[in-house]
Amino acid sequence: MNIDITGARIFYTFPFDFPILGKFSITETLVVSWIVMAVITGLCIWLTRDLKVENISKRQAFAEMLVETANNFVVGNAGEKFRGLVPFVAALFATSVFSNLISLLGLRSPTADLSTEAAWAGLVFVMITHQKIKTSGIGGYLKGYTEPIFIMTPFNVLSELATPISLACRHFGNILSGIVINALIYGSLAAASAALFRLIPGAVGEILSHIPVLSVGVPAVLSVYFDWFTGVMQAFIFCMLTIMYLANAAEE
Repeated sequence: MNIDITGARIFYTFPFDFPILGKFSITETLVVSWIVMAVITGLCIWLTRDLKVENISKRQAFAEMLVETANNFVVGNAGEKFRGLVPFVAALFATSVFSNLISLLGLRSPTADLSTEAAWAGLVFVMITHQKIKTSGIGGYLKGYTEPIFIMTPFNVLSELATPISLACRHFGNILSGIVINALIYGSLAAASAALFRLIPGAVGEILSHIPVLSVGVPAVLSVYFDWFTGVMQAFIFCMLTIMYLANAAEE
């Protein structure tokens, strides 16, 4: 099994080149991303089955609450004219949350791979650019790079490119750092457990030294922050920044 430049394990590489794409590899990130999409799709199908107008089920009430929350989140922060953005933001948030939290099942989070966030940020950047052109026209959009004076053009270009880079790196850095810190804590506690039980003489100490007793409990408590809180918060921040960037683009 190989490792690609992003650190994700490669499960399979096709022996021939695809047109335009070149060699195509199936990585761990890709496989887990498919699992996340399958889970979200299955939940959406389950939540929207047998919808009724009256005497609705608890499942339908929960689904309506999710839709209402997404509507309030987007419309409340960007305005009524961005209501059409609700499905995209909801899908982005759900994908991010499930990708972040899937590490709790022992799978490597797709968001610990920079290529995942880079794809999301690239899509958001295209939407921001489209909104700016829609608002100011191509001429006005290009003119914006020369303001307030022409000499500022290179800096304005760099500022524009910094948007997707900051979006991707912020999310990626926080998720990856949580995974690394958890791994270091597990390893440190396992080493401490082995060193402690080796103090017991004889075969008993030798056997117990191979059982990472100290790794039970403490990592689970820390996981509440690094996995649950950080995972949900980073998804929220990414979606909030997406909405704010698009709203600002509509005002230029």
